[in-house]
Amino acid sequence: QVQLVESGGGLVQAGGSLRLSCAASGRTFSSYAMGWFRQAPGKEREFVAAISWRDGSTYYADYVNGRFSISRDNKYTVYLQMNSLKPEDTAVYYCAAKWGSIASGGRNEYDYWGRGTQVTVSS
Repeated sequence: QVQLVESGGGLVQAGGSLRLSCAASGRTFSSYAMGWFRQAPGKEREFVAAISWRDGSTYYADYVNGRFSISRDNKYTVYLQMNSLKPEDTAVYYCAAKWGSIASGGRNEYDYWGRGTQVTVSS
């Protein structure tokens, strides 16, 4: 059974940084891509960033604009480093996994989801 467990969320002031982690288990993920999504209150879940386990290629939402960085290690943990945080980055951040090595941003492409971790950025 696939499990994705996020951690690292919290309260931070505007301009600060956080690093989110997603521990994946339950199968071999070498042929998967991993993504981060977020959902603010009253809004739809939106794509943030994705990475391919196979070759480490990455893909970002336009609004990230160099502030966030996605990475992976060799123990099936994915990270999202978030810098220069803004109040509008406040949301629940979700980790997701999809079959296929291409890092992409389509929400419906992802098969497995974690429960999310809250990120709150104060002004």
